Amino acid sequence: MTSIFFNQEVDDDRRRQMIFQGDLFVYSATPASAELVGFARELIEKAFGTLDPELAQYEMPVERFAALLADLKPRFIHHERCKKLLPQVLEEAGCSVWDTYFDVPRMRTSTSDDYLTSGISYAYHPHRDCWYSAPFNQVNWWMPIYPVVPENVMAFHTRYFDQPVANGSDRYDYAGWTAVERPSAATHIYSDTRRQPKPEQTIELEPQVRVIPEPGGFVMFSGAHLHSTVPNTSGRTRFSVDFRTVNIQDVRARRGAPNVDALCVGTTLRDFRRCTDLEQVPEELALEYEAEALSRRG
Repeated sequence: MTSIFFNQEVDDDRRRQMIFQGDLFVYSATPASAELVGFARELIEKAFGTLDPELAQYEMPVERFAALLADLKPRFIHHERCKKLLPQVLEEAGCSVWDTYFDVPRMRTSTSDDYLTSGISYAYHPHRDCWYSAPFNQVNWWMPIYPVVPENVMAFHTRYFDQPVANGSDRYDYAGWTAVERPSAATHIYSDTRRQPKPEQTIELEPQVRVIPEPGGFVMFSGAHLHSTVPNTSGRTRFSVDFRTVNIQDVRARRGAPNVDALCVGTTLRDFRRCTDLEQVPEELALEYEAEALSRRG
């Protein structure tokens, strides 16, 4: 059973253990997370000029909107200020900066009423990050940039946390995705033909859990949770930030959520950087995880 904890003061080792068992942790904004989303708003509002970013979809051709995001999102993702702020966010949340590694913070958008749901603003079907070669000790962090409502967030399909789902992860290779599929995101405007792991059975979307943090507030959850983008019917484009972390002690000890159905190959571990000095996860660990993924597929 998934439990939800709000502003709970829990040691990070215990918190990760609970996350690996399916629990969700929700926190109010901290000084660093508020600064991070404030910086994101600066970039967004500069990019959209005189238009309200949450309503701009009603005043722009979809091709222009997609092109604007194709420029905006990488500028946020790779900005040096983000690399400085993220370790502060993690430290304020109680993570060890010596043991915690993070990947780049991604700016996400979910437009209303099917305006743009593919490519650069992909509306995610129910999925686990572990289908995409994420390690089972990955913790996901998600925070809204502007206020959100139940009609434009994401849903957790909690009954499937420990229940297998037939899916296409056995045809997914992370190296191929990063080399070919990911760079083409902005070209997929009207449909998305990129091969991604998807459920290959009917998913019962109810019961589901929707979490509504304040701007800069965040939810922490396991990358093994089945979750999806809620069909946005709010009338406003949702802007959010998400990123992922691993604790190197978990990586070494193979502590993490159970693998109930993932058969992908490759690993995302090389994407993670240590908070203190931006060093990568040791290469020998990435190689070990790649070999273990191959052995699972047989």
